[in-house]
Amino acid sequence: MIDTHIHLDEEAYAPDREEVIARQRACGVEAMIVPGVNAASIPGILDVCRRHPHYCYAGLGFHPQDVKEDWREQWSVIEQAIRAHREELVAIGEIGFDYYWDTTFKDAQREVFEQQLRLAEELDLPVMIHSREATEDTLKVLKNAHVRGVIHCFNGSKEVAQQYLQMGFYLGIGGVLTFKNCKLSETLEVVPLERIVLETDGPYLAPTPHRGERNESRLMIHVAERLSQVYNCSIEEIICQTSANAKQLFDIK
Repeated sequence: MIDTHIHLDEEAYAPDREEVIARQRACGVEAMIVPGVNAASIPGILDVCRRHPHYCYAGLGFHPQDVKEDWREQWSVIEQAIRAHREELVAIGEIGFDYYWDTTFKDAQREVFEQQLRLAEELDLPVMIHSREATEDTLKVLKNAHVRGVIHCFNGSKEVAQQYLQMGFYLGIGGVLTFKNCKLSETLEVVPLERIVLETDGPYLAPTPHRGERNESRLMIHVAERLSQVYNCSIEEIICQTSANAKQLFDIK
C-alpha cells in the first residue's frame, strides 16, 4: 500500500514518530507522501523525508485554510522553498479552496491556488488538490490549468467525478469510504480503479472500525477491503493497482 497523503510532520505524531514509521513498514506500507500546508511546515516535512529516503516523500504547498492576512509573505517563503527543493519533491500540495470554515479570503485563496498551479506546470510536478464546499470554483480553476494530480479526500457525485477524470485527475480515497451512510461507493461505479489512489489524511479521518483514533497508513487496509467489495475483486488487486497508480502519478520508483 502507498499512502499518498499523511501529515507525518504534525504534532499528533511527535511523541512516537519513528515508531509510527517503523510500524507502517512492518505492516506492508510501501511508501508515504507528506504534504505541506504553510511555511512553518516546511522544515518538519523535509526533515522526516530526509530521515527516511525512498520511503517518505515530500510535497510542499499552501493550504487554503492557512491563507490569511499575511498570505503574500507566506507564499513568498513557500514558493522559494519549492523552487529550492524541487529535486526532493514529488508534488505541490496541499492546495486548493476551502469555504467550510471561513470565506473571508476567497479572493486570496484563488490567487494563491492559481499561482501554485502555474508553478506546478513550470516545474512539472503533480498537485494535491483540497476542495471543501468549493467544487464549482475548483472545477473552474482546474479547467484552465495544465496540470496532473489527485483530488484529495474525494467525496463527490458521479457527475463531479467524471469531470475530474476527464481532466486527467486521480481521486484520493480514504477512511470516509468506510463511514456509515457514505454514498461514495455509488460514485465509484463510474470511476476506473486505474484512477484511484489510497490515502489517510492522517492523523485525521481514521477508517471504521478505528474512527476517533489517530490515523495511520496501515489502517488503509480497511479502505482497501471496502474497495474490494465495490470493485468485486481481491484486496490484493486493490493494493497492487492503487500502488501502481501512485507510483505513476508521483514518479515513485
